[in-house]
Amino acid sequence: MAKPSLPPGTRDFSAEVVRKRNYLLNTIRSVFECYGFGPLETPAMEQLDTLMGKYGEEGDKLIFKILNNGLDNPDKEKQTRVALEQVLHGKNSKDLTERALRYDLTIPFARYVATWHQQLPLPFKRYQMQPVWRADRPQKGRYREFYQCDVDVVGSRSLLNELELGCICHTIFSQLQLPDYSLRINHRQLLVALAAQCGIEDQLTIITTAIDKLDKIGLEKVKEELAQKNVSGASIELITSYLQIEGPLATQLDQLRSLLGKQPQAITALEEIEQLIESLQEQEVRAVLDPTLARGLNYYTGTIFEIKAPPRVTMGSIGGGGRYDDLTGLFGVPGLPGVGLSFGVDRIYDVLEELQLFPPDSTQGTKVLFFNLGTAEMKTAFSQLQGLRAKGMAAELYPEPVKFDKQFKYAEKKNIPYIAIIGKEEMEQQKVNVKNIRSGEQRTLSWNDLQTISLNW
Repeated sequence: MAKPSLPPGTRDFSAEVVRKRNYLLNTIRSVFECYGFGPLETPAMEQLDTLMGKYGEEGDKLIFKILNNGLDNPDKEKQTRVALEQVLHGKNSKDLTERALRYDLTIPFARYVATWHQQLPLPFKRYQMQPVWRADRPQKGRYREFYQCDVDVVGSRSLLNELELGCICHTIFSQLQLPDYSLRINHRQLLVALAAQCGIEDQLTIITTAIDKLDKIGLEKVKEELAQKNVSGASIELITSYLQIEGPLATQLDQLRSLLGKQPQAITALEEIEQLIESLQEQEVRAVLDPTLARGLNYYTGTIFEIKAPPRVTMGSIGGGGRYDDLTGLFGVPGLPGVGLSFGVDRIYDVLEELQLFPPDSTQGTKVLFFNLGTAEMKTAFSQLQGLRAKGMAAELYPEPVKFDKQFKYAEKKNIPYIAIIGKEEMEQQKVNVKNIRSGEQRTLSWNDLQTISLNW
């Protein structure tokens, strides 16, 4: 018999974990709603053509493809074999696969907007909280199936949108008791200007892909990768100078203007960065300029974001996003600018768990368990139970009249804080004995008191 197991990079979630996740998701959702964003859901799978070519060469390799139905059809056997050979050599074939699991929520959102843009109110503000799939190598904080929480606005070029996204970030992490996060900000046009200054505009993707690995492989490895891609020594030296810019915001801006100021893209980008970061800091958002931030996805055109976990935990990015002024143009609807931010729920969960920041009541399920003492007692207990449920209190009745010890153990395993006992004597007196399992305190209450007081002692 095969031993039950999970695919690598996936997880089961117990009731306790699901309740903690719901606390996290509800916190994020309430902030999104407060800023006027509405919910959206899209299918788990998309047409393969919708996804491919949108995430760069590295990202495309991580897309989970779905085999077509009917591939075991004898009439299609030769066709399938040829298609499989093509896929093994890096070429997709519709004879083998036409659909894939979504890699993120941004491209499905762009496809949705392109499909329905004539009916949507513009600017269109949506949030989306659903799982995504990536064929990545599983490791701490990195899974093959994980949740994303995206918040986007399309149909507006105003920098107010970036300001609000930064404020949303600050509000969420303040409510989650993570005030020492950091919101790293850069501008895609600075990277365009860097490539132009190097005289290699056509190699922008090579530059951004290499820079995007800086945190993982270090500066020397980035330089080696650029050299392997035939970037000249002079260009690598210029890129190195760019990556070593640091200090207070004013100092960074001066250094960037000195290095890239002749490029028109840099002038506009630096003006936007300065205005945005200063406005965010006025709202107490922990925003900093990070010239090394690249976010190697091809669709970003303006401001780019990355949310870093507090330095006291061993976790890197817990969110990111940016401006994409022609994302719907990929689907034949040009001219709809947009900007968005994505929160990595699973990574944020791991941070809260490591720092023990989940509120004690976030895992609370059943609050009181009625013991089962027999047929008549069970009928009376059920009546009282239903009264508590009608008030919105989570309550249970043990289904069989077994020994007290077994019913106690059930309550302890489910972390139920109170037990209620109604025996023959309690039925005659219309009373109930309630015990707080954690403190050991016990009280005898009338049935009326049980229905009107809160169990918080």
